[in-house]
Amino acid sequence: MKHGKKYTDSAKTVDRYKLYDAPEALELAASCAKAKFDETIEAHIRLGVDSRHADQQVRGAVVLPNGTGKKVRVLVFCKEDKFDACKEAGAEYYGGMEYVDKISKEGWMDFDVVIASPDMMGVVGRLGKILGPRGLMPNPKAGTVTPDVGKAVSEAKAGKIEYRLDKTNIIHCPIGKASFGAAKLEENFNTLIDAIVKAKPAAAKGQYLKSIVVASTMGVGIKVNSTKFAG
Repeated sequence: MKHGKKYTDSAKTVDRYKLYDAPEALELAASCAKAKFDETIEAHIRLGVDSRHADQQVRGAVVLPNGTGKKVRVLVFCKEDKFDACKEAGAEYYGGMEYVDKISKEGWMDFDVVIASPDMMGVVGRLGKILGPRGLMPNPKAGTVTPDVGKAVSEAKAGKIEYRLDKTNIIHCPIGKASFGAAKLEENFNTLIDAIVKAKPAAAKGQYLKSIVVASTMGVGIKVNSTKFAG
């Protein structure tokens, strides 16, 4: 695969074989973000678990102290008695069957997070095949199925992110924008890693944090020394 000049120049500043301490890795990732837009910095964490087994699943959510730098559009499935709470918390959309129809019949997807009150999951379940593959299906573990929809909206707006294993046992998560600078990125990064370490399944054996790589949207991957984190 041929890379552009900016990527190639950035790659020269990164030692592909070195395990960087997190602060240095994040500083490098931010400095390698040379695109015309404010690139997202992402963390890619490989875990020593087998996602095929239910007792080795790792999934949850965490509020990043400095947010993600991204405006989050929230859709809430709830009954009318919760509309005021949704509105006050800043949800863009809230309602019931009308949004199920809009998504299933019109292909409408102008939202980033879906929250549902428990009494609406029967309705939301009809959207499983559409929302599931996109990672948007409300889930109690992620705090997106809850009676307190107002709180869930506020957390989503404040920078709550969901983490979950993919089929290759890797978690991919945004931890902020390049413009945040290394200190804020490190705060977010440490918060995410702490949450993942605490979510270690009892069935997980051996080394839990196999590898951690950070990178900007268009930048080169930088390996982080994971031995400093428990797990």
